[in-house]
Amino acid sequence: MSKIDQFIADFASLVWGIPLVILLIGGGIYLLIYSRFLPFRYLGHSIEVLRGKYNNPDDPGDINHFQALSTALSSTVGMGNIAGVAVAIAVGGPGAIFWLWVSAIVGMATKFFTNTLAVMYRGRDSEGKIQGGVMYFIVEGLGKKWKPVAAFFAVAGLVGALPVFNVNQLTQAINYILLEPNNVETGFGTSLAIGIILTIITTIVIIGGLDRISKTVSKLVPAMVLLYFVSVIAILLVHYDVVLGYFSMIFTDAFAAENYKGDPLLGGLLGGLILLGIRRGAFSNEAGIGTATMAHGASKTSEPVREGLIAMLGPAIDTLVVCTLTAMAILVTGVWRTEDVNGVSLTAAAFEEAIPFVGNYLLLLCILAFSISSLFSYSYYGTKCLSFLAGAENKKYYNYVYVLSILVGATTSLSFILNLIDGFFALMAIPTMIATLIMAPRVMKAAKIYFSKYN
Repeated sequence: MSKIDQFIADFASLVWGIPLVILLIGGGIYLLIYSRFLPFRYLGHSIEVLRGKYNNPDDPGDINHFQALSTALSSTVGMGNIAGVAVAIAVGGPGAIFWLWVSAIVGMATKFFTNTLAVMYRGRDSEGKIQGGVMYFIVEGLGKKWKPVAAFFAVAGLVGALPVFNVNQLTQAINYILLEPNNVETGFGTSLAIGIILTIITTIVIIGGLDRISKTVSKLVPAMVLLYFVSVIAILLVHYDVVLGYFSMIFTDAFAAENYKGDPLLGGLLGGLILLGIRRGAFSNEAGIGTATMAHGASKTSEPVREGLIAMLGPAIDTLVVCTLTAMAILVTGVWRTEDVNGVSLTAAAFEEAIPFVGNYLLLLCILAFSISSLFSYSYYGTKCLSFLAGAENKKYYNYVYVLSILVGATTSLSFILNLIDGFFALMAIPTMIATLIMAPRVMKAAKIYFSKYN
């Protein structure tokens, strides 16, 4: 197992090299400048669209704008925001959060382009149903000769959509917060039991398909974000005297890299810190990875640009708000200086320090909602990938692998899980960004027509 763990770690490091960073962040900066900061100029309009002002039940698609964003957010607003941020701070210190923010701001432009394309170039599966996603906009937008590239994305997506990280960290949270303090001996047996319970819950929901998934998460996502927001605000109020100091430290440490404990990049600690922030940012908001295109591609709309505007809100909510809340809770309580790099337990320590007796249980409630909603959405992404590769009539077989992977996630080490998903996310980003950059002029042409009508 140790050899497999090392192999997966080496694989993740290899694919997350300089070329991918240039493609993901450099490409995102290019899209931001090329669009003349369009995502930020029409932020108010995107909120109007989200509120349903332009909904038309006769438009093609399966779910409305709000449900599409909720489905996408339920996969991104998850354990990456709680455990992923904790890992970033434990390895990189406060400065890692600055580079997380950079990835989110750049990611807003990336998501505008990728999800506009997801609606602009929707395809049909083998059953004749309209589908959206990177694999479809590659084939429909660039032609059949690009199908191998689309298939590469879909194959990587089969692994990238597995829920193993969320399950791993949820299992750890239940052990750390609920079982161990009550003198319940934890180990493989308890982790397996938790995995079995999660498998049953997930199976019940995902059998209902996208409609049940979107309705479930559209209720869960707003509630869990609100609860988490209130809980962290309480922590910041308890430690109000150090909030400004730590907030400024995020900026100063971002360039000093004084607290970075990871491997250097290009011979420097700062390079390693930047890569850490970008990797955790990509894991958190998935901008440039392409998963969200499968949810937004199913939205009921005849205006592709409108869906791009909705999608760009994702990184703002996910990374600029939720990840920042987690980071500040960990920093102001001082728990980040401990040697515990085991993800969610670091965040749990922050909640317990600031809100004794009930803090851990509030966090556990948030974690349950974050993780379980992610379990529902990722199953949809995986079935879409298999549907593209093997036909819609075979997509149900992915769910069998999916629910079994829940048991693997519950009983395997964090490092293995994190590197596995990191690596396949990187593979998904390659075709996503290349195709998006090629078709970016088409998006801008559509945007000019759309905003001339809107204005």
